[in-house]
Amino acid sequence: MRVKLILPALTEATNPYWRPIKYSLFPPLGLATLAAYLPPDWEVDMQDEHVEKLHLHDAPHLVIIQVYITNAYRAYALADHYRARGAYVCLGGLHVTSLPDEAAPHADSIFLGPGEETFPQFLQDFRHGRPRPRYVSGTGRTLVGLPPIRRDLIKRERYLVPNSLVVTRGCPHHCDFCYKDAFFKGGKSFYTQTVDDALAEINRLSGRHLYFLDDHLLGNVRFAAGLFEGMRGLGRLFQGAATVDSILRDNGLLAKAAQAGLRSLFVGFETLSPVNLKASNKPQNLGRDYAAAIRRLHDLGIMVNGSFVFGLDDDRPDVFRRTVDWAVAQGITTATFHIATPYPGTALFRQMEAQGRLLHRRWNEYDTRTVVCQPGPHLTARQLKNGYDQAYRDFYSWTNITRASRVHDTLHHQLKHFAYAGGWKKMEPLWNFMIKFRHLDTMRPLLEGILSKVRGTDPQAGPGATPLAPELAAPELLLKLPVLQ
Repeated sequence: MRVKLILPALTEATNPYWRPIKYSLFPPLGLATLAAYLPPDWEVDMQDEHVEKLHLHDAPHLVIIQVYITNAYRAYALADHYRARGAYVCLGGLHVTSLPDEAAPHADSIFLGPGEETFPQFLQDFRHGRPRPRYVSGTGRTLVGLPPIRRDLIKRERYLVPNSLVVTRGCPHHCDFCYKDAFFKGGKSFYTQTVDDALAEINRLSGRHLYFLDDHLLGNVRFAAGLFEGMRGLGRLFQGAATVDSILRDNGLLAKAAQAGLRSLFVGFETLSPVNLKASNKPQNLGRDYAAAIRRLHDLGIMVNGSFVFGLDDDRPDVFRRTVDWAVAQGITTATFHIATPYPGTALFRQMEAQGRLLHRRWNEYDTRTVVCQPGPHLTARQLKNGYDQAYRDFYSWTNITRASRVHDTLHHQLKHFAYAGGWKKMEPLWNFMIKFRHLDTMRPLLEGILSKVRGTDPQAGPGATPLAPELAAPELLLKLPVLQ
């Protein structure tokens, strides 16, 4: 049996002349996870169109395609192509779950929700010659006994961060603009692996650097505490995501994460407006001291990747400048800006549709960079798009990178900030070169050097605190950064 797993890409990601680094960061873990359920004697090929040209003249018996909103049209075209060649085609993912009736004509079977429960059932049905047209994840969701991810299918040399992993599913919160509630409808919306299984997966990974792609790594305190205790002393450097309220809780969890190697955290600040937070059903941010959360991370030597959404109803023309100025003044290392985008299946989509504010349904433009719905009463669509573009230019100007880096109180932390922010957004020609000539793997030691430790102890942990690590000297960090000079 020949099986092909495909992650389709946007046209932008396949441009032979310019390849943004963001498309070469992480391998398709979802497909590699499903591949682990396939019988060991089946011939399996996994292709990620973001990093390689698809081979479309092959003859697989079974084709499995992961669909997200901006690749949906490409995914449907590939599905139609392989069905015409006689393959049995399966479609799954966020977009299929949100719009199953749109996806169904392009597939023999579709999968709604996470696949750990439904995909094994499909394989059993498929082998007995009676697969169903639709599989819906329900109440039996669990990650206990999840087979090891088929990392042998991942072409590691084509990714900057091949050591990405997901040890939880979902999120305990329910923000109106997030896809999560639609995807996990009908069952548990947040659940974890066992600590032992997560540590076993980590131990299978070579190199020091890890990236947890979980929506909320600190969402289950007991699990996260056990994970960080198990990782302590392994010499790992890792990045992840968490919420403002979890950062501010004084439960010792963040210090354990830092001791285990946490060096960068994605934080969804989303907006500086309490009105917007309330309207977006994001109570976990309401009344929280953002500045205190950032100081807490900086004191532990953890860089901050702040996420912000523009175009919410309380936003006014000055929101872009105010947000950038605030982020720079706080010393946020990197910022990810988004135009408010109503994904199908979310409360925000239902609201925009009911109010007649959707401008179109061209899913490939629902990329959080394009205005696809009429913004609130204080902004025009043009103001929103121009302000979004300007926010990126302003935040990643050399002047603001320098200003933000100087917020930190040690030279090492300042250099680390400067190198990371500058390397991410100001060295795109270098990244393009590395991607085209397949040298991304040579950049990983540089990334690990920038993510080195910068702080001795957690200042909130008291006089008996365990040291996190001695601080590296500034000249040593400079020696690690020859490519960024």
